[in-house]
Amino acid sequence: MNIAKIPKIGLGTFGSDRFTPAQVANAVKGAIDCGYRLFDCAAVYGNEDLIGEVFDEAINSGVVKREELTIISKVWNNMHGRGDVLLACAKSLRDLRLEYLDIYFVHWPFPNYHAPGVDGDARHPDSRPFRADDFMTCWRQMERLADIGLVKSIGMSNMTIPKLDAVLPQCRIKPAFIELELHPAFQQEQLFDYCVAKGIQPIGYCPIGSPNRPERDKTPDDIAATELPEITEIAETLGVHPAIVCLKWSVQIGAVPIPFSVNNYKANLEQTFNTRPLTDAEVAKINRADKNCRLIKGQVFLWDGAKDWRDLWDEDGVIVN
Repeated sequence: MNIAKIPKIGLGTFGSDRFTPAQVANAVKGAIDCGYRLFDCAAVYGNEDLIGEVFDEAINSGVVKREELTIISKVWNNMHGRGDVLLACAKSLRDLRLEYLDIYFVHWPFPNYHAPGVDGDARHPDSRPFRADDFMTCWRQMERLADIGLVKSIGMSNMTIPKLDAVLPQCRIKPAFIELELHPAFQQEQLFDYCVAKGIQPIGYCPIGSPNRPERDKTPDDIAATELPEITEIAETLGVHPAIVCLKWSVQIGAVPIPFSVNNYKANLEQTFNTRPLTDAEVAKINRADKNCRLIKGQVFLWDGAKDWRDLWDEDGVIVN
């Protein structure tokens, strides 16, 4: 897929345990009607079948052409084994009622599974740390999907620089995209710049700080991007909600934000592009506001012997195993 042609903003579809599949599918329908053309889906979200009905109706009724849509899905952690990735992709294609995916991601870089709805302290006994060989078993199947045309582009998600250093030299087809948590309170500047330097387009999830993320992912130390004084001051100047400032910042630094909303998706699209851009000074001000506050910690994926969620993210610059 031509990176230059990807829409500059999309709609996420993770209901965060707070919204039903029907509510999410209804938001997708409304988003198509008001102009969205990029949709970030995943098998684990449990709503691809209903979203597929929306895509099918919109395409068959002439509201949108298939080639105008950029549709993402992701292989879940329990489908990394040999032969499993093809099965996972086939199910997503069937549920989404598509002949191909525009982008297919490895959702997390290890095969650690957690049951839907578990709390943050839950651990699966078979969880294990990242291993490059395990990851490449999954990635070889992703490359095969690209070879046979079931996906146009493949990508990685929730990676770190040490993990990318370990696998990129082994990739026959390099990732065209990477999904990462990205918002003004957690900017991941080093990872962002690393990806851009290697020609990998960043797609930012939680671009407004994911206020509706699952309770298991919340801690008392979390910082809301939309409440940063730098964001609220600029929002007041522009006369928009602070969330719009977060989205403008993402777009202007070259990321593709994929905010989830069942109510505000139209305003997110219109006000991000129909109000004046942030000035260079405003972008620089937001850049200085980074709090290094990761919201999606992934602690449910920890293995026996791991100290805490930081072990997932190689914060000392080496893979923790």
